[in-house]
Amino acid sequence: MNSHRLSKAAVAMGGFLILVGITMIGVFALIFSGVVDFSVLEKEYRMLFLWMLLVIGVLDVVTGIILRHR
Repeated sequence: MNSHRLSKAAVAMGGFLILVGITMIGVFALIFSGVVDFSVLEKEYRMLFLWMLLVIGVLDVVTGIILRHR
C-alpha cells in the first residue's frame, strides 16, 4: 500500500473516529447530567461504554501519528 493511500485511509478513519467520539461524549454528558434518562447505561454497560471511549481515543491518536509521519 503506497503512502498516499495510507494517508487517505488514515484521514477517513480519523474523521470517522472523531465523529463517533464526539457523539459518544455528548450522549454520556446528557446521561450524566440527568437531561436524558437511559436505564441501559446504569450499571452493566457503563464500563463497556468507557472502554469504547478509550479505544476510540487510542485509535484516533494512532491515525494522528500516521498522518504526522506522512
